[in-house]
Amino acid sequence: MLMQTHEARLAALRQELKARELDGFVVPISDEHMSEYVGAYAQRLAWLTGFGGSAGSAVVLTDTSQGTGAAIFVDGRYTVQVRDQVDEKLFEYRSVPKDTIGGWLAEHAGKSARIGYDPWLHTQKWVDQVSKQTARKGAKLVPVESNPLDAVWQDRPEPSSAPALIQSDEYAGRSSAEKRSEIGEWLKAEGHDAAVISALDSIAWLLNIRGSDVDRTPVALSYLIAHDDGTAELFIAPEKVTPELTQHLGNAVTLRDRAGFPDALAGLKGKSVSVDPDYGVAAIGQLLEGAGANVCFNRDPTILPKAIKNKVEQQGHRDAQARDGAAVSRFLHWLEREAPSGEIDELTAAAKLRAFREEHGDLRDLSFDTISAAGPHAALPHYRVDEDSNLTIPPGSIYLVDSGGQYPSGTTDITRTVWVGTPDGSAQPSAEMKDRYTRVLKGHIAISRAIFPQGTAGSQLDAFARQFLWAAGVDYAHGTGHGVGSFLSVHEGPQRIAKSAGGQAGTDQELFAGMILSNEPGYYKQGAFGIRIENLELVEPREVEGAEGEYLGFETLTFVPIDRKLVEKSLLTPEELQWWSDYHKRVFDILSPQLVGDDLAWLERECQPL
Repeated sequence: MLMQTHEARLAALRQELKARELDGFVVPISDEHMSEYVGAYAQRLAWLTGFGGSAGSAVVLTDTSQGTGAAIFVDGRYTVQVRDQVDEKLFEYRSVPKDTIGGWLAEHAGKSARIGYDPWLHTQKWVDQVSKQTARKGAKLVPVESNPLDAVWQDRPEPSSAPALIQSDEYAGRSSAEKRSEIGEWLKAEGHDAAVISALDSIAWLLNIRGSDVDRTPVALSYLIAHDDGTAELFIAPEKVTPELTQHLGNAVTLRDRAGFPDALAGLKGKSVSVDPDYGVAAIGQLLEGAGANVCFNRDPTILPKAIKNKVEQQGHRDAQARDGAAVSRFLHWLEREAPSGEIDELTAAAKLRAFREEHGDLRDLSFDTISAAGPHAALPHYRVDEDSNLTIPPGSIYLVDSGGQYPSGTTDITRTVWVGTPDGSAQPSAEMKDRYTRVLKGHIAISRAIFPQGTAGSQLDAFARQFLWAAGVDYAHGTGHGVGSFLSVHEGPQRIAKSAGGQAGTDQELFAGMILSNEPGYYKQGAFGIRIENLELVEPREVEGAEGEYLGFETLTFVPIDRKLVEKSLLTPEELQWWSDYHKRVFDILSPQLVGDDLAWLERECQPL
């Protein structure tokens, strides 16, 4: 009989821990590749707790004599969601980064407690940090050979067996052989014999392959060892290998069973091996060190070249954005017609947007779960609608939709915030809504128009977007921009536009021509409304008359009308008004050949100067 309640699941896990002589266990949302999105087989935290967010961890102790004996840790994005989905009688709520797993264990675990962790689901950095915190109380982190939660998860899904797919050079712009040769040269220059590549999007980029093993990210479950002579070993389940894949990879890439990866690491005795500290899980380093390899922690050598798109990838993004923009524009026109009736809910809207994308062809998946947020839900930046939270879009309110598609030529990500009127047209946005919306728009324009010297990091641009909100005494609690892949991860490093406080990853990364970033300032009034305007931007060389040194700017890639009903025109400068006119002229030029009839008439109306 399957365990249906989270209470029963928690009890079964505690029994398994006792049988293994463990006093506790850490359960993260993670897989063996430290992926942002993980397959159903790796959704251990959701199975145990009911939490459906994309980031979080839980700690379970066997001793429940003081409180629940368990805690769930999430960041500010999920403060509301975790309380809706997780029973507080079973798990204490803890807020990251204020609360830490190590700190909680130091406070709650008994002296000499043995706390288990799965070394295939954590980095060595995490292990070292938590070990240091727990050691102060005499508790000890213990790596497990097999995950105890898997032993009690009776109906756990199997990892995907879908075949790996080929990403042709038509879209990739460079051959896998060329990329592997470049990595080989890097290894020689750094004095390494090999690099373990475990991030799934890095493997996909390096070998020009894709897959369907993880929702929203087109990757194939695998590991890769790259050697200094440009050859590589790909560890992948045999059922995922097709004759076409074998031919595509050629003789320089040896295919091995994914199950043989740990033994292959043991075979690198005496070699100098590079491992990424953020994507290489602790088990990789532990196996290599146990075998006598010299482990060196360096950033995955594919990450920067993957982030700097070549000319073919750049054009692929433009093509994908044009197709996507037409679909999103048709959706916004549909929404303007239908939502004032009060009969459209968040799920219906998200499904309709996907349908428009599918009609425009070549859509392989969404790039993330659509944020379809009505009224107060728009004030939750990372809200995800489900059957329980689904809200009818109220006439006379703000609606926010953040969505994207995965196309063979590129990955899209766009947010539009619109005013939903009433059937008689009488309802109008408040002065506060228009003020906040226009300040967000001004920040968006400031990023789009930015010119900056080579060597500038994303953190140095972040205040450009926030300055107009700060002037009104308000701010937003998320980054302004993230990197985006080419038919890969919608959140791709290493570049970011965000505050550098707290050492956020990527904020100190220099921006290079060819990188793609989102431009998405926002404003959120809890319980009332939320605003975000997002386009994707391509970093490009910028000619500046009399410039002393090399300068960069942004080419906008996303073209969809920005809602004009929420704009307070008096707050915009002549330069900002000109940006609006120039942007919307480009929107019309790019999208009008794809639209007809009422959709085309709507586009023409929405693209007029303010």
